[in-house]
Amino acid sequence: MQTQYTATVESAYEKLLQAYKNKISIAPLTSNFPDLSIEEAYQIQMKFIEEKVKEGQKVVGKKIGLTSEAMQDLLGVDQPDYGHLLDAMQLNEGEPIPLLYLFQPKVEAEIAFILESDLKGPDVTVEAVMNATAYVVPSLEIVDSRIQDWKITLPDTIADNASSGMFIIGGKKVKPQEVNLTDIRMQLFKNGDFVNEGTGADVLGDPAACVAWLANKLSDYGVTLKAGEVILSGALSAAVKVEKGDKITASFTSLGDLESEVK
Repeated sequence: MQTQYTATVESAYEKLLQAYKNKISIAPLTSNFPDLSIEEAYQIQMKFIEEKVKEGQKVVGKKIGLTSEAMQDLLGVDQPDYGHLLDAMQLNEGEPIPLLYLFQPKVEAEIAFILESDLKGPDVTVEAVMNATAYVVPSLEIVDSRIQDWKITLPDTIADNASSGMFIIGGKKVKPQEVNLTDIRMQLFKNGDFVNEGTGADVLGDPAACVAWLANKLSDYGVTLKAGEVILSGALSAAVKVEKGDKITASFTSLGDLESEVK
């Protein structure tokens, strides 16, 4: 049965769709729809994902956004959000980041969880997340926005699939029980120069707590995190703007290095 959306959701979705088709950033949705609610923003996101699935793409995971104070301060919001990861968004380790398909990309480093069993809220705990995780890996997320100059409010970024672009996961697989996730330190470098750093404790105190938050949040919509899905647990430091030719390296204790170049 096809989901019925409100006129506001349909109109806002069409604006985002035109941005994608024309590759021209648009004004904040909230400037055209000042009463756009978080619930409606998630409906816009879901409509976008439903259309992509109809076109043959597959949902391969979820991303949690705005979990660190750094990212919340940068974008002027005060709570996390989430988006969907599609197979078309995933790049292989060592594969360059294709600027051609992006609007105004920034790169951030995260700890990714690969699930071996389902996680269904509303009562998911950190312990349950650890038990459901096959392994954790280093990851780079290329966040992007269809909104001009990243002038987003929380509903804007949610509607825009949590400002998703692309993502890369590293090849070093570590069982979560073998490391202290909160103590993992990441240093981010751009063209060999140190940019910023963070630890696992910088995302809601514990990356596994971020995954638990997501599982419990999604239970409001009857959605379960599935075995095999990739869960990006949130940026360990502020996102870094990138341009053609830039090389980004994220160096994680316990998880190793992950790098990519913008082409």
